[in-house]
Amino acid sequence: MTIEGHTDLAYSDDVEARFYGYNWNTLHNWNTLHVNNVNNANKLEAAINKAKSFTDKPTLIVVKSIIGWGAPNKQDTASAHGEALGEDEVKAAKKFYGWPEDKQFYVPDGVMQQFADGFGTRGKKLHAEWVERFKTYEKSNPALAKEAREMLETKLPEGLGKRDPDFRGGREGSRHARFVGQGAQRARATHCIAWLIGDAADLSPSTRTNLKFDGAGSFEADDYAGRNLHFGIREHGMGSVANGLALSDMRAYASRFLILSDYMKPPIRLSVIMEVSVIYVFTHDSIGVGEDGPTHQPIEQLAALRAVPGLTLLRSAEMPTKSAKRGASRCRTTRSRRASC
Repeated sequence: MTIEGHTDLAYSDDVEARFYGYNWNTLHNWNTLHVNNVNNANKLEAAINKAKSFTDKPTLIVVKSIIGWGAPNKQDTASAHGEALGEDEVKAAKKFYGWPEDKQFYVPDGVMQQFADGFGTRGKKLHAEWVERFKTYEKSNPALAKEAREMLETKLPEGLGKRDPDFRGGREGSRHARFVGQGAQRARATHCIAWLIGDAADLSPSTRTNLKFDGAGSFEADDYAGRNLHFGIREHGMGSVANGLALSDMRAYASRFLILSDYMKPPIRLSVIMEVSVIYVFTHDSIGVGEDGPTHQPIEQLAALRAVPGLTLLRSAEMPTKSAKRGASRCRTTRSRRASC
């Protein structure tokens, strides 16, 4: 259901077939992954347990539900999507569920106790076990434990920047800013930030964001040791993955040409809203970029990014040489609602 009406007004995709084409586990593989009624808790639980049994690839569970179910006059209608039920319909829905119709805000007896006995007790036990396991790990692996704490507390290692290359007066100083950025990034990833991971959406040879040192490698389905992620041509997906990595306490970065930041504006805004430490590296930020024509020349993108509340954008100073007009705009969001590039 959409605000205008049923989805078949403008949508006819077979979602399940699409995910089957993505090589996910779907109903095409297992009938137990289809739940005709979301209120059938037993069948829903069975589907979830079946999905948990798969570890080789993602799983899609298809669940059928009725929007506004229980509101007798508005269930399965567009108005249940975009409008408030209204006082009379709320009372009718409460009657359907067997709740007191005159209660404005009502939490049934036993709900808090149910959560405390379930989630509360289980979570407290698991947390205590984790703390003890980490203490044991800390004694046998103090250096790695220190790194883990820095990750969990979103701190940066001591001495960050002390091993940065000196580009003054050398050949590197006259090159594009992205080459200089690659040198500094490589030094920090090698010597300081072991949990720095990311790359570009199919543009690392141009954006120069590929980490190249012994042990860097590529992060692949059969090899989790790599530090370079191959996102493919997926700006929106890349930004979303970077957000997920940052929420997992990794120091994630993502790169693309500045003109293509338009494709990933939603995940950039979410980085700021969630206050997660994502670094966005945008190169080829001059209106002088001409090889690919006007569609690749950034005009308003710099101003648009600067207008995002909570996002700090730093742009490298332009150099006087004609060969170095392309700078590198680097954006990152931090838990303090500030970002630097």
